[in-house]
Amino acid sequence: MPEYPSTAAIPAATVVIFRHAQAGSPELLMVQRSRALRFAGGAAVFPGGKVDPADRELAAELCPHDDPEISSARIAAVRETLEETGLVIAVREPVAPQEAVAARALVMAEGRLAPVLSAHGWTLDLEALQFFAHWSPQMVRAFNTRFFVFDLGTGAVEITVDATENTKLFWTSAAAALEMADRGEISVIYPTRRNLERLAQFATFDDAIADIAQHPVECICPEQVEHEGVSWLQIPEGLGYPVTKEPLATVLRG
Repeated sequence: MPEYPSTAAIPAATVVIFRHAQAGSPELLMVQRSRALRFAGGAAVFPGGKVDPADRELAAELCPHDDPEISSARIAAVRETLEETGLVIAVREPVAPQEAVAARALVMAEGRLAPVLSAHGWTLDLEALQFFAHWSPQMVRAFNTRFFVFDLGTGAVEITVDATENTKLFWTSAAAALEMADRGEISVIYPTRRNLERLAQFATFDDAIADIAQHPVECICPEQVEHEGVSWLQIPEGLGYPVTKEPLATVLRG
């Protein structure tokens, strides 16, 4: 398996936002994408998107000694979450609801996170975004995506869909999301399904962090394999995923 994906892949970031439920498993924030989009049109995914040049510039300024691919992906995850959901994550200062609304309007207008931080006097806590997984399917114009997990804590939060790239926001447990997918109520692409299956194992955010510490984060490049006349899309064993292959006939690639 290559350590790094092809340079033709598009760098991207995704964040799995945990919210403590009153009872039962933690809830995760998911976004339903517009059917008009080229990638994962109509699918339910976690907030995220492409890493922009401005994300790299800010990462170089704030984290000059860190891995630039990781730090710029973390910044992209914060920016995209604000754009798509209205949530301000991974800042050290308390954020009032009206500040979040203003911050979202500013990031949508500027397309960059730096002016938002400056306007509100916020400082980023990028370590709060725990590096969880790294996927880069071997497809033309595939997204080389780094996944992070973030603990939002408890309490009500204001979220509003951006109504451009996305059509719906919803909180759900990982297990419930899989059940919704099996009933045909939502569609999930291959990496999302595998990550939901992994996340469904955890009763708390701390359980997720403990599991992440036990498994190396390697670049996952799903491969097509043949077994007894059936084509499968498969990922390596030993990376924390309870399900590592799916019949190619049922795979939704995005």
